[in-house]
Amino acid sequence: MENRLTNYLNVVTAFNSSAIPGKQKFTFLSKKTGIPQAYLWNGSNEDIKPYGEFEDRVMSVFHAPSGKNSIIGMDYQGNEKQQFYLVDEEGNYRDLVVAPEYFHNFGGWSTDESKIIYSSNRRNAGCFDIFMLDIATGEEKAVYEYDGNCVPICWITNSENEIIVSIQETNIDNSLYLLTIDSGERRKIGPNDISARYKSVVLSKDERTAFLLSDFENDTMGIYKCKLDEPGTLEELVHEPKWDIEEISLNPNQQTIVYSVNIGGTTVLKMYDLAEKTTSEIKNVPKGVISSISWLDANRFVFSIKSPLLPGDVFVYDMDNSEAVRATYFGVSETIEHLWTEPQLCTFQSFDGLEVPYFYYSREEKPKAAVVYVHGGPESQIKQDFNPVIQYLVSEGFAVVAPNVRGSMGYGRKYLQMDDRRKRMDSVADLASLVEDLVKNRGVNKDNIGIIGRSYGGFMVLAAVTHYPELWAAGVNIVGISHFKSFLENTGPWRRRLRECEYGYLGEDDDFFEEIAPMNHLSKIKAPLLVFHGRNDTRVPVSEAEQLTKEMLDMDKEVELFIFEDEGHQTDKLSNHITLNTKVVEFFNKHLLVAHC
Repeated sequence: MENRLTNYLNVVTAFNSSAIPGKQKFTFLSKKTGIPQAYLWNGSNEDIKPYGEFEDRVMSVFHAPSGKNSIIGMDYQGNEKQQFYLVDEEGNYRDLVVAPEYFHNFGGWSTDESKIIYSSNRRNAGCFDIFMLDIATGEEKAVYEYDGNCVPICWITNSENEIIVSIQETNIDNSLYLLTIDSGERRKIGPNDISARYKSVVLSKDERTAFLLSDFENDTMGIYKCKLDEPGTLEELVHEPKWDIEEISLNPNQQTIVYSVNIGGTTVLKMYDLAEKTTSEIKNVPKGVISSISWLDANRFVFSIKSPLLPGDVFVYDMDNSEAVRATYFGVSETIEHLWTEPQLCTFQSFDGLEVPYFYYSREEKPKAAVVYVHGGPESQIKQDFNPVIQYLVSEGFAVVAPNVRGSMGYGRKYLQMDDRRKRMDSVADLASLVEDLVKNRGVNKDNIGIIGRSYGGFMVLAAVTHYPELWAAGVNIVGISHFKSFLENTGPWRRRLRECEYGYLGEDDDFFEEIAPMNHLSKIKAPLLVFHGRNDTRVPVSEAEQLTKEMLDMDKEVELFIFEDEGHQTDKLSNHITLNTKVVEFFNKHLLVAHC
């Protein structure tokens, strides 16, 4: 088992592609060395080299308008406190913005590339102010203070006096503003009195027109045009009634917008002609989940893609030839790729009649056992991409079931908000209805069902095994929440207010937190539990795992805790990734197969 599982866990991917302006080159990230690093593509898969060699996880790359320099964002042992480094075309780099105890959010280069803007929580842990830095002198100054989560998006003009900022209002909603730095004046983009999501802002060459995504007047995200001289008025260009548009990219010729549509967890690429006001689907694109669209030139754009059969690589699309050409071959594994399985997209009817979608992976008509894989967020979505542990379990005769319970993204605002605050346990009840469907319609043995989840998905695991203990034979909780009250009290202050919009408010909803808290129902657990956490987690504090396992051990419950001292909320180091998932597979083999033979 161990050698074959290691083959799955060692599958390498390429992701987060970004074209370098004017250079016919692009960068991307990969864990090829065991930790995410940046790489430079120079024209072929044979001509790829590291783009700087960093000691820790590279989180992001931001290219200057001329392509001569770039900013690399790196954190420390998974703590998500991103620091910035200036990288030249040869990959040489130097410190630029390094204050390791604070978070930094990049906002853009000035037109002449002499300055950058970013936000940081240096003044107060929960307040992100806007800073401007002179690249040549290193002079840094705070130009705007905000008591909350404020992120600069881009500069508007070469005057260095006007920027677009995003201010997070709730767990899902944000507002965009035109901010005049000298005066501090803010003008809202879009209507003043409507809560909404805004994302994927791109500017025209004259910088007086913006294109963006929003759901301010519809259930799903559509494309809008905004004249910045009249920022309160948005003109709808494209709307898909059932599905969210996730990303837009304006062609350098300013004539077309390429955009991605999330159709049930798989991406369809489309194009909007600004002059003709028509849409068309982009043909000959591989099936999968597409992101990170950027232009090499007026005829070619790059994008990252992943699917159950394509772990993750970068493609170049030629508009003239209507052809997508694979540019990297990182996600190749000749020894096992013939075993990779595509899921079926299915639905089940939940307790209240709601149709809930899920992906069903299985190579067997009657699987040996089943594992329910719950996503985090909770405002996230299981998509049709590559997961090595899912693929391995399926190859071993398991069924793996990945649901998008109520509260998931990708199905519109109404669906997204169906689990807010005191509706929280309705999404857990969805899992119980899913188990009923699997037993009735998929031939799954009711005594051989496990559950796994990360972050909010970890809470879902704990809620499932405490509130529906008879349904589960094993549970795996990765960086999960064991009590919303203690989580909200101990998470970063910049996150607390936003999370309260989703989970409920300290003081106001304490009674509900106590009612549903897995910590208060541990005596009901029948299934053995495996728990993982990162010591440096700034989202879900490690105390959530420690208090849970201590109480369970005091009750003589079967539980085991593993803490990674050099990780945060994610498990990014390959060695830790292998350790975690090897233990997960051993755990499910023991409790879903051996124990129930």
